[in-house]
Amino acid sequence: MIVYILCFVLFLVGIYGAITKRDLIKIILSISILGYSVNLLFILFAYRSESIYPILSKGKEILPMVDPLPQALVLTSIVIELGTTAMLVALAVRLFEKYKTFDITQIRRLKG
Repeated sequence: MIVYILCFVLFLVGIYGAITKRDLIKIILSISILGYSVNLLFILFAYRSESIYPILSKGKEILPMVDPLPQALVLTSIVIELGTTAMLVALAVRLFEKYKTFDITQIRRLKG
């Protein structure tokens, strides 16, 4: 149970950083932390103690198996997060080239 609570705390850290920080790089890192905590939660939901991998063989008894669907969802989520992070970093670089700062409050003041 403590692992679920720590995963939720990691989720809250990501939300806190995305909402309260004013630096674009810190916001991007907070969004990444948020995504990683969701991935961890998916894997924690799929975990079963004393279970085996989901491959059946002849002559072996059928034991409780780990569900492979959350693992596939997490792999897909990692790829989507990578694309999102790359897009956010590219946007941050373009904003830095134009305004010479990563601070959101200064970028809002410099409208132009």
